[in-house]
Amino acid sequence: MGLPENSGFDLYSRWQHGVRNLISDVPGVKVGHATIHEGDAHTGVTAVIPHEGNLFRDKVMAGVSVINGFGKSTGLVQIEELGTIETPIILTNTFGVGTALNALVKYMLEQNRDIGILTGTVNGVVTECNDGWLNDIRGMHVKEEHVREALENASEDFQEGAIGGGTGMVCQGLKGGIGSASRILEVDGQTYTIGALVMSNFGAPGNLVIGGKHYDTGKCRADSQKEREPDKGSIIIVIATDIPLCERQLKRVARRSMISLGRTGSYCGNGSGDIAVAFTTGNRVEHYSKENILNMRTFYDANMDMVFEAAVEAVEEAIVSSLYHGKTLTGIRGNKAMGFLEFLEKYEAE
Repeated sequence: MGLPENSGFDLYSRWQHGVRNLISDVPGVKVGHATIHEGDAHTGVTAVIPHEGNLFRDKVMAGVSVINGFGKSTGLVQIEELGTIETPIILTNTFGVGTALNALVKYMLEQNRDIGILTGTVNGVVTECNDGWLNDIRGMHVKEEHVREALENASEDFQEGAIGGGTGMVCQGLKGGIGSASRILEVDGQTYTIGALVMSNFGAPGNLVIGGKHYDTGKCRADSQKEREPDKGSIIIVIATDIPLCERQLKRVARRSMISLGRTGSYCGNGSGDIAVAFTTGNRVEHYSKENILNMRTFYDANMDMVFEAAVEAVEEAIVSSLYHGKTLTGIRGNKAMGFLEFLEKYEAE
């Protein structure tokens, strides 16, 4: 998946992509979707599962960068304070956050009978973007069973585009959604992977840039919509790796995803909610430990550039892939988001 080799887009890439060119090229990472298309409801849920074990008992180290904080996510405070993630990561629409959190907590309680009795509670990570341009967001159509469906459907192979949490998203004036990509690094004689998944819902029509080429996506908006629009909306960026990084380094990696946004034409406007979460499966934190001193591996900071560059490449391609796989959708109130390939066919040939 990701961008096909024959896509025609000339993205600079120093690093090779993985076998699937998806975030799931990182061993153990899985992604699942639940998609809702019912009347004016065009929304859903995407779940990213960092590893196949018990996440509460075997947490992954993580970092978060709130690039622009116009958002309603949960669980980010614990990532910032403790540098760990102990649940799957859920991506959905803004008004689905509460429901998704309840479902995620119940999912974790089923797996861990000690939560809230023999130990503390659990901090679920739920992220969101506003899909109200295409979706009847006031209808609050995301239910707990949709979250469970996404979790249970999680697999190494998954679809991109207008699916799951990305079903109703709009990016740079076109149909956005879920996109993913990966990069492979050789470090100290071993092969490691960096993968990215995005839920793209950001940008202003007319600002899209791919591989340095500008695409005037404002052309496909109706006459009544062609008045200059601000850079608004949101993007959720999830970066996964098996490189052993500490939480400080993961935060640095997450922060670099702003470069990927800039490469694709965003300036992270006032009304955007742009959040990046990065985690590693290469450093785990056990919930219960008999030892007070834990052994952790970390990366030599002076050589982190290769990690930064590969992550920026993966996030940039994931954004473009979310557009490439997006299909034209007419949603609530007749609002329409054109798919990128249809846009190219209709307008770039002029």
